Amino acid sequence: MSLRSLLAIVVLGPIALIAGLFAVGVNVPIPELGRDYVLRLLLPEYGDQIDLPQIYGESDETLPLVVIDAGHGGRDPGAVNGDVLEKDITLGLALALRDALVQQGGVRAALTRESDVLLSLEERPDIASRMGADMFISIHADSAGGISEVSGASVYTLSREASSRAAARFAQRENSADRLNGISTEGQSDEVNAILFELSQRRVQDESSNLSALIIREGSGRVGFHSQPTRSANLVVLREPELPAVLFEAGFLTNANDALRLISAEGKVEFADVMARAIRIHFSGRSDN
Repeated sequence: MSLRSLLAIVVLGPIALIAGLFAVGVNVPIPELGRDYVLRLLLPEYGDQIDLPQIYGESDETLPLVVIDAGHGGRDPGAVNGDVLEKDITLGLALALRDALVQQGGVRAALTRESDVLLSLEERPDIASRMGADMFISIHADSAGGISEVSGASVYTLSREASSRAAARFAQRENSADRLNGISTEGQSDEVNAILFELSQRRVQDESSNLSALIIREGSGRVGFHSQPTRSANLVVLREPELPAVLFEAGFLTNANDALRLISAEGKVEFADVMARAIRIHFSGRSDN
């Protein structure tokens, strides 16, 4: 039976049946508007906030909280090289960093995802903001297409130009936050709010840059960095204005040595130790100041 014939039966069949019943005098009730003839399905509303993740480490809430973001996930594999997927690499590195921070103590940790699930770019830093985190680290891996010689890790911070554009967007929002880094914005003009936002991001960017420098310093001789390891870009996951944030590109899956390092147990431990040392030094320096 063709598709057209099947559709004709499905659509025209009930109409023909009702017409036949009317023809022989059978009274057929017609559904009325407002009666329970409509099947309603509950669907999640767009923009519903996801549950906040578990916090690992000591129960002391005065200790700094680091939110670790494993890039990609779910139906988004990220970079791919054969059966090596970026989403698996990033999750493995994130779990290793969490374990290192918890084991060393003095810092609490949470992960935006602990399994193979997909989060939007906006949800990831939003989780850190809602948790009142002190630092946000997003972990990724790269691909150079068919160029297998390109290798090395790099650390991204938000670019100054992107920060200025974010300040302009912030000024246009109808419902801005009442406080920004402890400074009240209630009742302020859009122009003042934009200035406060940009000043806040400058301070946070300075902290982010210091963290980036610490990561590169601690990883020297241990983590193979790209020839240009320090970079900046307009990245969505780094736009949260209230906490230092970096995106760590752990290496290139298209490079055999990088891929081997990223999937090996030794490589994960080395990465976690370097990152944990940089994080702890960052918080130590901030408390001294």
